[in-house]
Amino acid sequence: MRIGELSERTGVSRRLLRYYEEQELLVPERSTNGYRVYDGRCVDRVLQIRGLLDSGLPTRVIRQILPCLTTQVIHISGATPETIATLERERDRLAERIECLTRGHRAISGYLDTARRLQQQPVGTPAAPAAYDLAATA
Repeated sequence: MRIGELSERTGVSRRLLRYYEEQELLVPERSTNGYRVYDGRCVDRVLQIRGLLDSGLPTRVIRQILPCLTTQVIHISGATPETIATLERERDRLAERIECLTRGHRAISGYLDTARRLQQQPVGTPAAPAAYDLAATA
């Protein structure tokens, strides 16, 4: 398939697919006229790349681990100590990010709960002071 079809099947723009190629995350074949040609496995590969990028991994780390991944199975036989150390750092960084996002989620939820409670008060009823303790969400 050509780049346009891969773009349609994955929802990833052509420009981004070319970027993946520049980053050595995706390696298409070339036809005699120079057009990129992708096989059906590239659909899964692009979806894997998107998932890894969405989880916060940088392309340099994805480039390291992508050869170890298949559609449903993770092969770890070729993992070097450097790859393992890199992944441990990335895992720890993601855990910190998840904790930060969780605190933000709790704070927003608390704010929304308070705002909804205040909106439900009958008209003419004096409103209680609206306060939400952000420290309670930590």
